[in-house]
Amino acid sequence: MAYDDSRFRGEPGFREEPDFRPEDAPTLGGQSVYTPGTYPVSPAYGAPSSDVTTLGLNRRATPTAQQLGDVFDDPEHGEPGRDRLAVHVLWEMVLLLAAGALFYLLHDARPAALRGADLQSLLLSGAELGLVAVAVGLTLRAGAVNLAAGPIAFAAALFFANNSDRSLATTAGITGLIALGVGVVIAVLVVAFHVPGWAASLGVAFALVAWIAAQPDEKVATGAYDPHHHALWWAVGVAALGVGGAVLGLIRPVRRGLGRFRPVRDPADRRGGGAAAFTGLAIAGSALLCAVAGVLIALHTRTVAASGSAAAIDGLAYTGLALGAALAGGTSAFGRRGGVLGTVLAAAGITLLLRYTAAEGWSLSPFALAAGAIGVGLVVTRLVETFGRPRTEPVGGEDSWTPPSIITPQPEPEDSWSPPSSRTDSWPATGATQDWGVEQRWDTR
Repeated sequence: MAYDDSRFRGEPGFREEPDFRPEDAPTLGGQSVYTPGTYPVSPAYGAPSSDVTTLGLNRRATPTAQQLGDVFDDPEHGEPGRDRLAVHVLWEMVLLLAAGALFYLLHDARPAALRGADLQSLLLSGAELGLVAVAVGLTLRAGAVNLAAGPIAFAAALFFANNSDRSLATTAGITGLIALGVGVVIAVLVVAFHVPGWAASLGVAFALVAWIAAQPDEKVATGAYDPHHHALWWAVGVAALGVGGAVLGLIRPVRRGLGRFRPVRDPADRRGGGAAAFTGLAIAGSALLCAVAGVLIALHTRTVAASGSAAAIDGLAYTGLALGAALAGGTSAFGRRGGVLGTVLAAAGITLLLRYTAAEGWSLSPFALAAGAIGVGLVVTRLVETFGRPRTEPVGGEDSWTPPSIITPQPEPEDSWSPPSSRTDSWPATGATQDWGVEQRWDTR
């Protein structure tokens, strides 16, 4: 039993505690019965009052337009917020100056290269490389780069040249469908098995290289369409296609949706059905663009040389040049991010550089140029990822809300109570210590 047992009430040495029950409290068998509501509850612990509501306890922070956009922008699978484009604008100004400088150098070294048939050939070469670069850039943005772009283009050129004696539209259409089938094969490998695009496309590229090496030289039939008379329109059309696609990529939902295949945590984690659909369409679309480039190559050169693996080597070189143009143009190697004019300007610069070195009589291997362009592109990727990512919202901004703190009563420490002086006089210190020890042992039973 404890020292404050009710049976010892009134005993000497025990204080009388006042009865806090009201006089009219109900009883049962001589014992009082607790009635809810008998004692009023303090407003601090009851229902929230209007003052508490005004403090913001029940207030929901109104979402901003930025937050509402992030809800539909898949913020859990990427960084919420809009990409910054200032780094792309500055870099594209550098590319524009570089292309202008190369144009001036080419004009100074060989003015005839910018007139007549030489100018038409230059424009067609730029259009061909631009188509393949746009195709590679599309898959780069999707996060699954297509390294089979060059071999697809030259395989399409060989097939079209071999069947060019038929209707131009029919042959071009069949060529496009075959290239689209190759793109679908790559897309299935990438999105169904969720493997890196570079690995799947490189395997298909080697298969195409083996097929190209086994083919004879092909010539375009006499009387087939000659694109030299429309070289300017081909160049303008390819530039419009590249810029239009980049402008479409500035739309935030399109940009985010196209880049959802980009890994954010574990690269082996599947990115969902939406990411697979966008990536598959991007790979298939890139193969179709490469088929158009192949048809243009065949009509431009009129002869597609496959003997001695020349076309196979050219196909791999085209992949390197196109990849270098896309990366150097500002498209991130990680996917999603890219500029507007960068790919077109980089492709134009590479075409001018090749013509300028040829005009000067220098020997510049396309593979060396591709290696240099890819190296520059990797540096640009680092800049784009550093300065192009969305701004980080500061902690504790105006949209953030912290609930107000509620002061709760703290219990007094057990050792803060001291007995009244009257009890201290009647209890010896030693006896009190012994009684406490005894009662404590009883209570624990």
